[in-house]
This record gives sequence, structure tokens and C-alpha cells, in this order.
Amino acid sequence: MSVHESEPIRQSVEVEYWVIDEDGRLVPPGPLVQATPGAEREFVEPVLEVKTTPCETTADLREELFGRIRAVLELADDLGKRLVPLATPIHADEIRELPSDRTRVQNCVVGEDFEYVRHCAGTHIHVEQHPGRAVDQLNALVAIDPALALISSSPYFRGQRIADGARSKLYRWMAYNSVPHQGWLWSYVADEAEWNRRLERRYEDFVTAAVDAGIDRHTVEANFEPESAVWTPVQLRAEFGTVEWRSPDTALPSQVVQLADDVTDFVGGLRGTDVRIDGDTGRVSEREVVLPEFDAVLGYVDDAIREGTADAEVRAYLDRMGFDVDAYDPVSRDIDGREPVSPEEARDLRLDYADRLERDVRRTGRARLD
Repeated sequence: MSVHESEPIRQSVEVEYWVIDEDGRLVPPGPLVQATPGAEREFVEPVLEVKTTPCETTADLREELFGRIRAVLELADDLGKRLVPLATPIHADEIRELPSDRTRVQNCVVGEDFEYVRHCAGTHIHVEQHPGRAVDQLNALVAIDPALALISSSPYFRGQRIADGARSKLYRWMAYNSVPHQGWLWSYVADEAEWNRRLERRYEDFVTAAVDAGIDRHTVEANFEPESAVWTPVQLRAEFGTVEWRSPDTALPSQVVQLADDVTDFVGGLRGTDVRIDGDTGRVSEREVVLPEFDAVLGYVDDAIREGTADAEVRAYLDRMGFDVDAYDPVSRDIDGREPVSPEEARDLRLDYADRLERDVRRTGRARLD
């Protein structure tokens, strides 16, 4: 085994949380961005993002993520604010953006449908690229995109059930429906050169659409580069030296770490294994990883978004790809079946899951002390 094959693969996460007051109403994070390194504003007012640094082990990732969230919660308690681990606010009419050239450009390119993105809070998982295997890592993440169902955390948009994974539906089928190459899942690539060609092509399309909509080209290019002008759920990130999976919802911190661990194990297992694309079923063994043809993956993804882990084909597929589906308890499954959800009920659900997040952080803190 080479030195590279024996080294741990680093992982990091970025998790977005809704910020609420003590009555469950959405509010800006305000001073919460100063609570810890890695706490940042998102492009909409009531969302706070918490990032970790690249971590060599899952234990390190857990300690850093929980420590940073704990610091935010301590300050939030002083300010009468809470964090909510739900992929959508359940019911909210208008969510305001923070003014910036970047969001102005996106609104012009995507049009009115960009409003759907404002209702979404998600998780990004970064896995370090392994020398010579980055393309296999990228393709493998494309193939396991249906695993988004493992931590889906809201079926609701404006009080109505729209899918088990409402956030994924809002992003892929509603927000970017008019510019599908910017936001849909991309197919497998043969090599890094093909990925870079796709990025450049999509970037030129994006710049052209912005200019056609009346935005100065300099403004577009000052705010976007090829990597930052696409929102496809799986990306090869030269800037960070990672492959990035952007599909999962926000969720309880313990669920985020659990999924990041499983995904990193899956990607790390490719180092001494043959990877090939064949058929419709997919499977993982000690000797090889067989990824389904891309059209089959899309079928599993669609079912994962619509019905989550309740779909038997999705469960069987994820099991074949090495995931223990029964080890997960998606929030969407717990809160489904309430349609319609009134604004008052939505506030109560936010408060309930703010409580659960705080218990999740306290429980992990106690376990670490024990």
C-alpha cells in the first residue's frame, strides 16, 4: 500500500441553520456571526452558516462542528435567539435577501424562480481529493446522490407538502428549471479536462445570460468565477482540493456528522478498488464499485426526492451501495402528514426542532466528557 493510500482523507462540512426568536419567528443572526470561527451570514437574512476546517477523523469533525455550534448557541441564548435544523422554514411567505451584486446577478439570470432558493437551508460535505482518483470520487458522489434522503428534514414549502425532500425539489425542479445546466445533477465525467470544459461552458452561458438581462459584464465577472457560477449538487473543487456534495438538507448536527462519516468512508474506499459504470442496479464489493448508468441514478434521485427512504427501490439501492439506511431517522419522516401547516404551527415546529438541536449538542458534549 502506498503512503497516499494509508493516509486519512480529510473531510469538512458547511451547515446552514434558520435563526428564530423565542416565539419561533425568523430573524437575522446579528452578532451570532462573531460567536465562533466559521460562522457566516448566508445570502438571505434569517440563515446562519457554520463551517468546519478540514478534519482528519470523524471524531475531530464532530468535536469541531459541535464546539462551534455550541459557541453560537451560548451567545444566542443571551440574545433570545435559536437555531433550527429544518431544510425549509415550513411556512414563510417572503424571505428577504441581503443586498449584493452577487444576488442581483442571480435574480436576473434565474428570474422570478430564484425566490425558491431563499426558502432552502442545506449541508455541504467536502471530501479531500485523493491523488489520481478525483474523477472516481466525483462520479461516485454523483452515483450516491440519492443518499440525500437519509437526512431529509422538511417536506413542506409554504405550509404544503411538495416532496419528502422539499429543498431538493425547490432547487432542482423549481428554481433552476429555466437554467437546468446550472442547478441540476450533472452526469459522470471521463476525466478532469471534461469537468473543466463543462465549467467553462456553463460559465460562459451564465455570463451571457446576465449580460442579456442588462448586467454589466465586469460586474458578473467580478462576482463569479467558473466554480462559483454553478450550483450543480456534486462538484470538483479545485479551490479547496475537494469533491463537494451539496445535496443534503440541513439536519441535527449528529445526523450531519453521521452522513459525512459514511460518505467519506465510501469515497475513501475507492482508493484500492476498481470503479466502473455498468447497468442499472449498482453495487459495492471488496474488489470493485459498480456505479449505475447515469439515467438509472436520476431515477433513484427522483424517487429519493419525492418519497425519501419510504421508497423501497431507494432503500435497496442505498443498501447495495453500502449505506445502513436503518441507522438514519430523517426528520421529514417525523413531521410529514400535517398538510396544510399554518404559520402558527410552523413556528411551533421551529421551536420544537430548536429544542432538539440544543439537546443534540448537549448530549454529544456530555458523551465527550464521559
